[in-house]
Amino acid sequence: MMGVAGAITVALALAGCGGNDGGSAADTYGFTQATQDDKAEITVWVDADRSGAVDAFKKANPGVPVKAVTYDGSANGSNSFRTKMQLFDRAGSGWPDVVFSTQNNDAAWASQKSNGKPAFAAVLDGGLVPKATLDGFTPGSLNPCTVDGKVYCLRNDLAQAVLWYNKELLDQFGYPVPATWQDYQALGEKVAREHPGYIIGTVGDAWTPEVFFWGSKCQANNITGPKSVTVDTTSPQCTRAASMLDTLIKNGTTPTISVFTPEFVKKYSGKVLAMPGPAWYAGAIFNNPQSLNVPKGQLGVAAPPAWQGEPAVTGNVGGGTWFISSHSKNLKAAEKFAEFVTTADDYQVNLAPGYPAYATAAAKWVQKQESSAYYATDLQAIVKAGTQIWDGWGSGLFSQEAIWAKTMTPGIAGGKSLVDLLPEWQTAIKNQAQVDGYTVK
Repeated sequence: MMGVAGAITVALALAGCGGNDGGSAADTYGFTQATQDDKAEITVWVDADRSGAVDAFKKANPGVPVKAVTYDGSANGSNSFRTKMQLFDRAGSGWPDVVFSTQNNDAAWASQKSNGKPAFAAVLDGGLVPKATLDGFTPGSLNPCTVDGKVYCLRNDLAQAVLWYNKELLDQFGYPVPATWQDYQALGEKVAREHPGYIIGTVGDAWTPEVFFWGSKCQANNITGPKSVTVDTTSPQCTRAASMLDTLIKNGTTPTISVFTPEFVKKYSGKVLAMPGPAWYAGAIFNNPQSLNVPKGQLGVAAPPAWQGEPAVTGNVGGGTWFISSHSKNLKAAEKFAEFVTTADDYQVNLAPGYPAYATAAAKWVQKQESSAYYATDLQAIVKAGTQIWDGWGSGLFSQEAIWAKTMTPGIAGGKSLVDLLPEWQTAIKNQAQVDGYTVK
């Protein structure tokens, strides 16, 4: 869902093994291929939001046979992508040719052998994807796809967090756009007193830590090596974010309801004064008739707030990835599909809701969005935020979203203090990391 963005600068130094099953051809691209058939149908797994990408490809490439299968995209750290591929590994067949995932940590496992089978993910920078195409991605955006110096996936979009706000409502109420998190908390306290029922954010989704804690430099997910992670959720950088959210949850300005529920839309349409969140909120939440459907000329976007006295940094919420299977019997078509959906204007500029990872598409996407006159401001804050993603939050095997959903969401919904829950969060991260073979500091 941009900039030097989406960029976890620590590229995992895991041993990357490409490969395929029997009936193999030469090791042309850095992995052993299956026997190829340029006329074979390719199977593509996408989530519902990416169905438009499949349609756009079919329209532009009517001669390429494509079968689309819809799944959850591993949303909220469900791990369904990995689980299903492990089943196919055990069966020795059934792998799709191309897979979209909403997660940024899949290269960590998809680049590795599983159940004695070669790695699911094909090596992309060994000649399968042209170097010129790879070089066209925004600097840093392929870092989550890079394992042991090899690229295993293509980034769909960049998901840097920014501050969305309703300019019309803020002007009407006489509130300035908050520049710091201290200003943001003060705004929430004022709104609670003067305009109860209006909100300035949410904590009801599994990516809450990526918006608020990543943007506070909370060291909850510092991947320091192939199998090492540093976790300290009780640091001042973590407790300040938690304390701020405790205040805003308690006064009702930051509810614990997911933005993707009918309840949220019914209760808060026309009531959102501000909302920190990823670039893809533009099309998925605000300019969406099925969601908040904010009218033209009201929605503004500002830089992510800074903690007072510090440079602003931001988190990254997803920004999906496309994988080509090393088992594909039609790598030519699979590559054509993956390259199209990540770089072609027909999808990334004309249809995609989020900020493209491919640099030329990103520039055109911004131009198109600004020329629509939908927004109350320009979108340069999104562009800049892509260069402000903090590099202390990594892409390990484990999903922070899944840990948060299981450990923290129930506690928050039950009225527990986030500050009080921080040690429990740390223990949950440590336990999951150790299950996945990490040494935890």
